[in-house]
Amino acid sequence: MQIAYFKSAKKLITGNGAVNTLRDELSRLGVTKPAVITDKGVSQSGGLSLVTNQLQAGSFVVYDDIPPEPEISVIEKCVAELRDKDVDGIIAVGGGSAIDSAKVLAVTMGHEGKISALFGEDNVASRDIPLIAIPTTAGTGSEVTNIAILSDPEDQLKKGIVSEYLLPDVAIVSAEMTVSCPAGVTAASGIDALVHAIEAYLSVNASAITDALALKAITLLYPALPKAFANGSDLAARNDMATGSLLAGLAFGNAGVGAVHALAYPLGGRYHLSHGMSNAVMLPHVMKANAVACQERIVDIGNAMQLQTQGLSTSGSVALVLDAIVKICRDVEIPATLRHFGIPEEDIPALAVDASNVTRLLRNNPRTLTVDDIETIYRQAF
Repeated sequence: MQIAYFKSAKKLITGNGAVNTLRDELSRLGVTKPAVITDKGVSQSGGLSLVTNQLQAGSFVVYDDIPPEPEISVIEKCVAELRDKDVDGIIAVGGGSAIDSAKVLAVTMGHEGKISALFGEDNVASRDIPLIAIPTTAGTGSEVTNIAILSDPEDQLKKGIVSEYLLPDVAIVSAEMTVSCPAGVTAASGIDALVHAIEAYLSVNASAITDALALKAITLLYPALPKAFANGSDLAARNDMATGSLLAGLAFGNAGVGAVHALAYPLGGRYHLSHGMSNAVMLPHVMKANAVACQERIVDIGNAMQLQTQGLSTSGSVALVLDAIVKICRDVEIPATLRHFGIPEEDIPALAVDASNVTRLLRNNPRTLTVDDIETIYRQAF
């Protein structure tokens, strides 16, 4: 038994209609002029109105210029635009990019130093304004984690800021906010959520609490994702996805993620491949490499997926799970190879070196991976 700590947003509000609690939460937190941080896709989809309809006209600011896979300069631009607008709270509405950006923004509004100095663990000094997160994808789980990911163009790598100050005061998770999510985003973000649950369960830092959250997340996500992908208005599937993503976020926010994410980071940093898509492409290959170190746990994952493992040997059950992971990626039209995205094969050695330096994540992985091991995994994914 090892000591385990559990971190989350201070308050979770879930269920259809949960977004209607926003006005009360702003009042409770003393926020009179929030900045709504989002992206063009959300602001043009109509979903943003579910949030802004609860805000008094003229009493809020909308900043909808957050791009996918945001770089440091995005936060710098946002801070410059908002500092003279008397903003006293932040509402993040969107997927992981918008929520992560809002989390960093909330801790940098009064921060004069370089944002790059915040990368790593516990380098944030404080947060002075309240933060509410409302996800529109299911998803990154960013609404309940103490992590924010930004792209560092100088190093061509995604990097994490890890701090208790990034935990939102309130996370509002409601399936109705995800209905307008496009099929492609539903697929990539849904596999991302599944990765979070799987890596949390396989993490060397897993605990009884994170195990329960991760397995329940898998049970919800695995059957619901193809349904939500095929029919975005299927509110039951959307609700299972939203709940599963939340549970997976709570699991990995405490147990950590591993090599899938470590190998995905250079793909986003160098080629701007989306976080969810990067994870999805690498997932089957990393699981295959890890299997030797965690066969029994992979069988548990298969049981959570409700696969028919009875009567199979351990190795046979593991093979069934790996096949099922590949199948669900194909069912939601995730490309199978790095080649599909135009990534040059000659870049693989450099990618392996970059990934091997993501020690914050690799130390959670059930199997220790050398640079050669990582290069082999990339080649299998190519």
